[in-house]
Amino acid sequence: MSQAAIKSAALPRLILGVEDHGKLMTMANGITGPMANVADQLMNELDRARVVAQSKLPEDAVRLGSVVSFTTTDGFDRTYQLVFPGEADISSGKVSVLTPIGAALIGLREGQSIPWTARDGRRLSLTVVRVEQSQ
Repeated sequence: MSQAAIKSAALPRLILGVEDHGKLMTMANGITGPMANVADQLMNELDRARVVAQSKLPEDAVRLGSVVSFTTTDGFDRTYQLVFPGEADISSGKVSVLTPIGAALIGLREGQSIPWTARDGRRLSLTVVRVEQSQ
């Protein structure tokens, strides 16, 4: 089995609604400069996600606006709402989908884990504990 196939097999299945998928693809395609690496990470996640009608998303799937509780292998245990970059305010618990954590969370479901690289380069694993929809 190739390295790409092994890496792909180790990643969790993602699910996204068609509306969120379209908005995120458009946003990520337009990013240049210092945020291009995170935009590429987000694009990779969007490319491998199963896209369904927004109304068919499971309640425990992370989407834009979801409030997500998660842990990481280094003991980071937080709850954030996943939002577009212009709405992000970490002091209010709102994290951008255009951050390493945000790009890793999108499309995951409760109980799923994903390898994640922190901004400082550390390789960690992130596990979704709980997902609540804000609507």
